[in-house]
Amino acid sequence: MPTPSMEDYLERIYRLIEDKGYARVSDIAEGLEVHPSSVTKMIQKLDKDNYLIYEKYRGLVLTNKGKKMGKRLVDRHHLLETFLHIIGVQEDKIYGDVEGIEHHLSWDSITCIETLVEYFNRDSSRGEELSRIRSELDND
Repeated sequence: MPTPSMEDYLERIYRLIEDKGYARVSDIAEGLEVHPSSVTKMIQKLDKDNYLIYEKYRGLVLTNKGKKMGKRLVDRHHLLETFLHIIGVQEDKIYGDVEGIEHHLSWDSITCIETLVEYFNRDSSRGEELSRIRSELDND
C-alpha cells in the first residue's frame, strides 16, 4: 500500500494525465506545492514500486497498477467531498477537510461512507430531513 504522501502524488499525477494527457514534474510540483526535486525523488520511488514508468527527460506513464490506484484515490476524494456536502459542511471548508481526513480512513470506512452517500442519493427527502435536524440542533 502506498504511503499518504505517495497517494497525494498518485492522485495528482492521475488527475493531470486525465485533464492534460500528460504530467510534468513542474505541474506536479505546482499542484502539490513542493519543490521539483521532491517530485523527482517521489517519481523514482513510484517507479520502483511499479506505479509508473519514468524515463529521465522523457516523462512518465502510469502503469495499470498506478492507473487503478490513481482512479481509486480520485474517486475516494470525490466521495468524501460528496459526503461532507450531504451532511452540511460549509462549502469553503470541504476541500481542506477532505485533505485532512482522506489518508486517515480505512478502505472499510470509505465503503461504509459510500453506502451512506448512496442511501441519501436514493431519496432526496433523506437529505432534507438531515438538514432539518441539523437546523434544529443549531437552534438549540
